[in-house]
Amino acid sequence: MDEYTWPTRRPNVPAQSPQEVWTATLAALPLGASVSGEVIGRQPFGVFIRVDGVLSAMALAEIIALPDGMGLPVLGTRVRGEVIGHAEHNHQVRVRLHESGTSLG
Repeated sequence: MDEYTWPTRRPNVPAQSPQEVWTATLAALPLGASVSGEVIGRQPFGVFIRVDGVLSAMALAEIIALPDGMGLPVLGTRVRGEVIGHAEHNHQVRVRLHESGTSLG
């Protein structure tokens, strides 16, 4: 098995358009918000995170936003971080992981 994986498709949110879902995600996860979640995909450039409490949110922690010396967390790892940006074109929340991000068990 390859060590890199793509996240599974996000759950559908009935009766909401993609723009409505994105608007709700932005409201729930503004810049500077603390987030926690599970690593659900890995690529050489970073990890994808399913954010706790925001079903529709897909977060990306890029390798350049990892603490110095921190490797890519493995699938299933619980992580913590901070929202540092939003990517409108693909509805992603950009996250910087905390150094202790992989200590959640």
